[in-house]
Amino acid sequence: MLSFLPPFPIEDRVMTANPTAPILLFDSGVGGLSVLGKVRQVLPEAPVMYVSDNAGLPYGSKTEAQIAARVSGLLGRLTERYRPRLVCIACNTASTIALASVREVLEVPIVGTVPAIKPAAAMTRSGVIGLLGTEATIRQGYVDRLEAEFAADKRLLRHGAPELVTAAEAKLRGQAVDPAVFARAAAALRAMPDGDCIDTVVLACTHFPLLEAELAAAFGSEVRFVDGSDGIARRVASLTEGQLWARGEGVDLALFTRDDPADKKLMPALARYGIARRLVF
Repeated sequence: MLSFLPPFPIEDRVMTANPTAPILLFDSGVGGLSVLGKVRQVLPEAPVMYVSDNAGLPYGSKTEAQIAARVSGLLGRLTERYRPRLVCIACNTASTIALASVREVLEVPIVGTVPAIKPAAAMTRSGVIGLLGTEATIRQGYVDRLEAEFAADKRLLRHGAPELVTAAEAKLRGQAVDPAVFARAAAALRAMPDGDCIDTVVLACTHFPLLEAELAAAFGSEVRFVDGSDGIARRVASLTEGQLWARGEGVDLALFTRDDPADKKLMPALARYGIARRLVF
């Protein structure tokens, strides 16, 4: 049953050395579950607090200033209240815009999520890479720098696909999604100059790996997909290497920033990722 989560008593607040201190994964919605799945694979005993800023969804249509202020403010309050040992911003849009400012103000290790352009450049055979992200992500200078550093000799075609965020949210709620959504995303990239040569697509939004099967059907079997979740999981494991893990009260739950009764439909999906409770922050 939905309930509002009270702050932990002072004596129960944990520091990094405490084995019950959770890893906090933050996203604008349920996309970060694609990252959580990989973290569970490498750290199966880790206590986890998953935070969905559903009150701010979607991030892709917001300005950089709005996203930076919102993410910094929320993570500041969350880390002050729940004392995680590490924060993972499991959102490409939030990371490309707010990661640097968050690292400046929070005294906790921060792992961000950035478009997997480097591995895509190593994978492509044709030299033409597609990138699907939110409108906010694809226009970032951070993406320009990744392209210049790792794919300067490739052709990177970018497309903002907000429909895919909505589709992923719907899919995890058990709702049917029109296949035309995926066809439109594929067609948009294919229509760009050299788009017919795309053989690798970067899924630059953590929502999108949740739709990989549908996107594969739309793009065709010759296209491979890559996202940053494996690298993120390895980084989280590296930063917490040697630490003790113990699940205590108040972890392995999902916090939402808005009380939306429709989110009850997410419980089966959350359970598949080891999350048994859904509460409001």
